Amino acid sequence: MTKVQHDSETLAEGRQVFTACALIWHDFDGVKKVFLAKRAATKKFLPGAWELPGGHIEFGEDMREGLAREVREELGMDIEIGEVVDVFTYLNDIKKSHSIEVVYFARFSTALENISIQPEDHSAFGWFSADEYKTKVAPTMGDDDPENQIIRKAFTKLADN
Repeated sequence: MTKVQHDSETLAEGRQVFTACALIWHDFDGVKKVFLAKRAATKKFLPGAWELPGGHIEFGEDMREGLAREVREELGMDIEIGEVVDVFTYLNDIKKSHSIEVVYFARFSTALENISIQPEDHSAFGWFSADEYKTKVAPTMGDDDPENQIIRKAFTKLADN
């Protein structure tokens, strides 16, 4: 079996890495839900964790174009990218880098039944309402997790619209 090399494992010692993630939402008969994907167990960085889709932005690449590329690669889907939800930073001990992550509101522009996960990236995906997220996913992330905080903040914004 060939070992899969994930970009999240590529050494970037002492450098800053830019990432972009999509907080993809959909209104299912009046219930706004957020799309999350479960990281593959083979990933060294946060294996098996639920996350917002997205990834590393290439050198010289536009953030939004890079995010659209990542979602297309990981899920086979096109997205419409909206406003920035928030930005956070973290240290990646696997890459030995400092990551700056921009999270955008987004919507799939491809039919939902066309979602196709890549097994080297994700093992599952799901749509979560605020209550489902609060009971099923948030406890696995921890209150201090910045992505968890951003998702909770996004649910509040979505409820206001």
